[in-house]
Amino acid sequence: MHITILKNLFAGFLHARRMTRHFGRRDMLDSVVRTGVGRDAPDALSRTLAVAALDDRDALLDRLGSHVDGLTEQQAEAIRERVGLNEVGREKPLPWWRHLWHCYRNPFNLLLTLLAAISGWTEDLEAVAVIGTMVVLSTLLRFWQEARSNRAADALKALVSNTATVTRRAVSADAAPQAEAYFGVHLAVAPARGVEVPVRMLVPGDIVRLAAGDMIPADCRVLSAKDLFVAQAAMTGESLPVEKFAEHADAATANVLELDNILFMGTNVLSGAATAVVLNTGDRTYFGALAGRVQAVDRGPTSFQAGVNQVSWLLIRFMLVMAPVVLLLNGFTKGDWTEALLFALSVAVGLTPEMLPMIATSTLAKGAVVLSRRKVVVKRLDAIQNLGAMDVLCTDKTGTLTQDRIVLERHTDAWGEQSDRVLELAWLNSRHQTGLKNLLDEAVLERAGTEGPPGQAASYLKIDEIPFDFERRRMSVVVADEEGRHVLITKGAVEEVLRVCDRVLHDGVETPLTPVRLERIRAVASSLNDEGLRVVAVAYRMPEPPRGAYGVADERGLVLAGTIAFLDPPKESTAAALAALAEHGVSVKVLTGDNERVAAKVCRDVGLAPGSVLLGGDVEVMDDAALARAVESHQVFARLTPMHKERIVRLLKDNGRVVGFLGDGINDAPALRAADVGISVDTAVDIAREAADVILLEKSLMVLEEGVIEGRRTFANMLKYIKMTASSNFGNVFSVLVASAFIPFLPMLPIHLLVQNLMYDVSQAAIPFDRVDEEQVRRPQRWQPGEIGRFMLFFGPISSVFDILTFAMMWFVFGANTPERQTLFQSGWFVVGLLTQTLIVHMIRTSKVPFVQSRAAWPLLMMTAAVMAAGLFLPMGPLAEGLRLQALPPLYFALLPLILLGYMVLTQWMKGFYVRRWGWQ
Repeated sequence: MHITILKNLFAGFLHARRMTRHFGRRDMLDSVVRTGVGRDAPDALSRTLAVAALDDRDALLDRLGSHVDGLTEQQAEAIRERVGLNEVGREKPLPWWRHLWHCYRNPFNLLLTLLAAISGWTEDLEAVAVIGTMVVLSTLLRFWQEARSNRAADALKALVSNTATVTRRAVSADAAPQAEAYFGVHLAVAPARGVEVPVRMLVPGDIVRLAAGDMIPADCRVLSAKDLFVAQAAMTGESLPVEKFAEHADAATANVLELDNILFMGTNVLSGAATAVVLNTGDRTYFGALAGRVQAVDRGPTSFQAGVNQVSWLLIRFMLVMAPVVLLLNGFTKGDWTEALLFALSVAVGLTPEMLPMIATSTLAKGAVVLSRRKVVVKRLDAIQNLGAMDVLCTDKTGTLTQDRIVLERHTDAWGEQSDRVLELAWLNSRHQTGLKNLLDEAVLERAGTEGPPGQAASYLKIDEIPFDFERRRMSVVVADEEGRHVLITKGAVEEVLRVCDRVLHDGVETPLTPVRLERIRAVASSLNDEGLRVVAVAYRMPEPPRGAYGVADERGLVLAGTIAFLDPPKESTAAALAALAEHGVSVKVLTGDNERVAAKVCRDVGLAPGSVLLGGDVEVMDDAALARAVESHQVFARLTPMHKERIVRLLKDNGRVVGFLGDGINDAPALRAADVGISVDTAVDIAREAADVILLEKSLMVLEEGVIEGRRTFANMLKYIKMTASSNFGNVFSVLVASAFIPFLPMLPIHLLVQNLMYDVSQAAIPFDRVDEEQVRRPQRWQPGEIGRFMLFFGPISSVFDILTFAMMWFVFGANTPERQTLFQSGWFVVGLLTQTLIVHMIRTSKVPFVQSRAAWPLLMMTAAVMAAGLFLPMGPLAEGLRLQALPPLYFALLPLILLGYMVLTQWMKGFYVRRWGWQ
């Protein structure tokens, strides 16, 4: 079973730096903006894109070997074999030899290698063997773990990989005549069909369909577009979206990023719809050509990385101060500067937290494995710690608090009476819109059926579409009836639709929309909201004269037909999940673009007191200082735009909160990027999944609560190692300084320090598998380097007290007080030092009484027991002479339990005092 657990760990997920290679497209795009390389395209690629922008559509398709109806599967496969997968170079794994070099070249291994070289120069072959073993084991273990993790991460990535809608033909039009001649029958060319394929499978010549929320999967040329706005900030740094068209207007454009009809890999569609042909994929894209330069620029450290760095530098600075002191003290008192140098370097190795990267990686990897079994996919390993540190969760309402099973509950006229005409208009709008995919449209189509409501709805033909965007919060389609008359049908948020209406349909008659009628219409909508129904207004007009294209300006002078009301009931598990999150110190804030009455009703139903709801209009007029206070005192925010959500998240972070954001729509992407940990679901739009750090395979707060708890367990286990290392290192160095000052020989040889350090590290390798006390997961946990420094100074000297007692015992009781008997002295301290270092694992892993109130997991118990047994065996066994140790007398083993018991009692007493004074993280 132990082997199985180890396999699960080492088949886990990639170290955060490696994971970024798999999921780092967002980070690379951010780097493009930060470094400015996005405007410096390779000349050859710029010319290619410029030519494609100016090409005639048919000529371009012919040059690409494509067709207006797309490629066949056979054609796509042949092209893919020739050009490869649609992946940029950074996403490809390193060759094994470069990976092995990367696993070796860390400061700790380099320091050990230097020590081995010096030991070889002084002919200390035992030290060379021990140090070499440490370096080889460290390098190979990391290499094996990360190689296995690469494969696991590829499988993980497939769970959340983006897809693109591609037009495919079953039979090539060009191949049909040859097929007919061969088979002797007429073969009709199969109509083109839209299929979802993984982005990595796209090839040049593929025809892709794009809508709001889609990532641009490759470099593409627009073939047709309708109100297509693209966010190119990742390439240009410009915050405003850019409109794209089917034709490029200015043939003299010099900047490739200003081509009107070229779309770039990694950018995303904000609104509108388009059909485009893929020009370049993978490394041949504009983004792929820049990736090499972007790789040289790292994203800023996350809170997790910053915390690990702070702790590492705390210990390294301690080492840089103490090692020279040990060198000078032993050099002057002993007179042998070569031996003093080796001893000082051994102390430096003992103080170096060489296991920190491996413990951190292993602990995070184990956490990711556990979370994956609970339907939580971690894209960035660092995000696990951020989940545990999170103290406020911002979430949308739909699908999180509610069941995400929206049904059309009512279709009424403006006065609240049932109306089939409203259902017919809503069906026409939902049936013919091709923009942002929406559960509301699915509910309308399900209610009315595929053929539409009774009447002539099915006979209408689509003329044009005005796609949805989050500023207008409405969308329109234009259809023609059998007599050729055009009808513009608008559907959207009540206030936004009323803003463009001047009449209302009442008893089949269009009447002016007077203030009195407007007030009554709003009252009807409000009463539906109070019942927890989401209300959408439906309006229309007959444009004259009919034409072929329409735009936002045509959404005016509309006639309000009525409203459709949707029910999305609360999840049964939501109330329990909210209570569990609150119990664990995570407050939940609801950020929604929906109506405040609906949001408040749903919150009350799930046990979340809405209080005073802050509206988007209020957010708009507040300055940052006022809003920073408001975000702390309000729980529910309604009628928000995407930028409002992002601003609220940012100000919560500025207030010192660790913020998680759960969202799945295009309107959530800015907030997902701004949060400490972005959380989305596998059914989210492309840009939301790309922006998220964690993907839920089930959109449930209960699943997320499990992720929070696992994040805290992961952090607690990492903190155990850091506390153990810091305190034991400080105690050892303090003991070395005391012994060096008063003892005429080295208290321990360099080989002893190295072996002891290696065995101590082995005993800690099972920490990722350890249990965590419930008290440690009840509250959010963060890095506190100052607290770690205090802990080190408080607990480190405890071991020194018993080290000094051991010195006295060996000196006075056993007579090991001359250079001739130094081996006995060193053997006695070697055993005590190793046993106390190993026991500290159990003493510091919990604030409770170890082995009684809190018992370590069995892998850690077995590992520490094995190391302690080995420590007792080494001076007594056949390896003693090679390690320059000697057998200890029986009286030593009679006194040893007293020293260890005293050490444990004093540590437990000091631990109780520490907890009462400062608490226990």
